Amino acid sequence: MEAGTIWNGILTFAFGLLGWVLKNYIEDLKRITVLLNRTREEIAKEYVTKGEVHADINRVMHRLEALDAKLDRLLESRAKGHV
Repeated sequence: MEAGTIWNGILTFAFGLLGWVLKNYIEDLKRITVLLNRTREEIAKEYVTKGEVHADINRVMHRLEALDAKLDRLLESRAKGHV
């Protein structure tokens, strides 16, 4: 065998191996990308945005303020009745 033939065989094997490894990496990257996108979709379903949290907190705070005002009026009316 000539050196050129051996060299061509080595290069063919090396590039073939490199191509196979790159193909597997690309397939894994695609699979991981799909999993990441699914994870993002699931997170969007389960978690709320900052705006939604602020709206809910504001609604609760308004109800607490209304209850506080009612309690104040009740306590004032009882205090006036005992005076």
